[in-house]
Amino acid sequence: MASDTGKSIAKGVSILSVAGILCKLLGLLFTVPLTRTIGSEGLGIYQSVYPTYNLLLTLSSAGLPVAVSRMVSAYLAKEDPRNAHRVFKTAIWLLTGIGCVCMLFMLAGNGLLTAWVQEPRAALGFRAIAPCLAIVCALSAFRGFMQGQQNMHPTALSQIVEQLGKLAFSLPLAIWGTKHSLALGAAGALLGITLSEACATLVVAVFYFRRRSVFAAIPQLSDAPAATPRALAGQLFLISVPITISACIVPLAQFVDSVMMVPRMMASGLTNEVARSLYGVFSGLVIRLINMPTALALAVAMSLVPAVSAAQAVRDKAAMQKACDQGLRLAFLIGFPCSVGMSVLARQVFGFLYYESLAPDQFQTGWELLTVSSLTVVLFTAVQATSAILQGLGKQKIPMYTLIAGVSCKILMNYILVGIPGVNIHGGPFASIVCYTVSLVPNLYFVCKYAEIRFNAKEWILKPAFSALIMAVVVWGLRSLLPFHRLTTILEVAVGVGVYLLAAIRIKAMNTADLAVFTRRLQRKRRK
Repeated sequence: MASDTGKSIAKGVSILSVAGILCKLLGLLFTVPLTRTIGSEGLGIYQSVYPTYNLLLTLSSAGLPVAVSRMVSAYLAKEDPRNAHRVFKTAIWLLTGIGCVCMLFMLAGNGLLTAWVQEPRAALGFRAIAPCLAIVCALSAFRGFMQGQQNMHPTALSQIVEQLGKLAFSLPLAIWGTKHSLALGAAGALLGITLSEACATLVVAVFYFRRRSVFAAIPQLSDAPAATPRALAGQLFLISVPITISACIVPLAQFVDSVMMVPRMMASGLTNEVARSLYGVFSGLVIRLINMPTALALAVAMSLVPAVSAAQAVRDKAAMQKACDQGLRLAFLIGFPCSVGMSVLARQVFGFLYYESLAPDQFQTGWELLTVSSLTVVLFTAVQATSAILQGLGKQKIPMYTLIAGVSCKILMNYILVGIPGVNIHGGPFASIVCYTVSLVPNLYFVCKYAEIRFNAKEWILKPAFSALIMAVVVWGLRSLLPFHRLTTILEVAVGVGVYLLAAIRIKAMNTADLAVFTRRLQRKRRK
């Protein structure tokens, strides 16, 4: 069981990682022309809407899919597919209903929300993205059910469809809208997101109906009685409420930032236009780049919850401990090179995408923000992994409390730092570093305590960090020798990846087993 658990985690991570990277690349293909179309000011209007939408979406759909995944995997581990499917049927009604309520709130409370973000031009955007809340909630139920079976393909494919949908719908609508006004251009981009999520929901629904007969063929070996929808709903809420609160904390902080940061920058001496533009660069461009490697963190987290939960359900301590150890090792193995590499190449990476889209002062501010913000990636990756492990162990309240502590520090530091003349927007990245550090330290302690594993600093942290340091030295030297150009940026990134892999294998931070899943998939594709 322990080896099967390790393989299932590695396979799930590989599928979701590849999909996540592809999605982030497609996302950049969307962001770059969107920035050129609506400009940094239009991006500021877009970002006035998105944090509120993200908060409502997280509130309505973050916890229940994780609860579905956990309950489905536990029932299947106990050879009870009947109740596993009942969990899904209960969840899809719950999620769709909650999503519709949030959609109606955004539509009916449009005026209130517009006044709250202090941007009258955001009204159209709130209306355009409101239906997306109901759509994504239904999508999340399907994803949770598939992930509970440790089948990550539907989630991966639907994520790619989401990004392709943005290119197909959001960009044309933004271009059309901008001909009339920036507000309509931002609203067109947001409406495209609604349409893309509808396409993704259709994809996972097709997966579900095509595989329904396969799931029905799983033998019912458990003699446990059929659970009632009311009992299942109660259990889903019991598991999901702390997870939902945890998941809402970061979007809530982003929402507070969207309300607070522009006035605080104005208090530091900037005009409204300059402050709004800098906020657009930070939240719309820098944070989007930071979110690229975090797709790998989410891949680790999504694969960990069902694996840890299934092992816990059948009391397989060895499999559970192996899953925890492997998850933490992968989190740092992924997080360190992403953080260090993006920080060292911040100017090159930011320039590769946005050099021609921004004014010189905005461009400089952007890459300076990216240099510091990149350091949050490894912290975020580890927080995601530790939170997923604790959720799988049934200790979902712990990451809720630790994130509350971290985000409280972030809001306080943002308020203080962003209002200081000469610091303003540059205080944001430092506040995020403090946030995730405050969350991570107690998470690691409780994972070791409840999983009954020792804190393995050498394998989890020191080896990946040393490999990333070697990579940083080589890339820094290459950056110093080569001119600033798109082609040299590609070369520097490629060399950095190669050096990190070689260093990690050489000092045994990574072993051949970590790459086995990827190589097996490539071999299967060649045979086909």
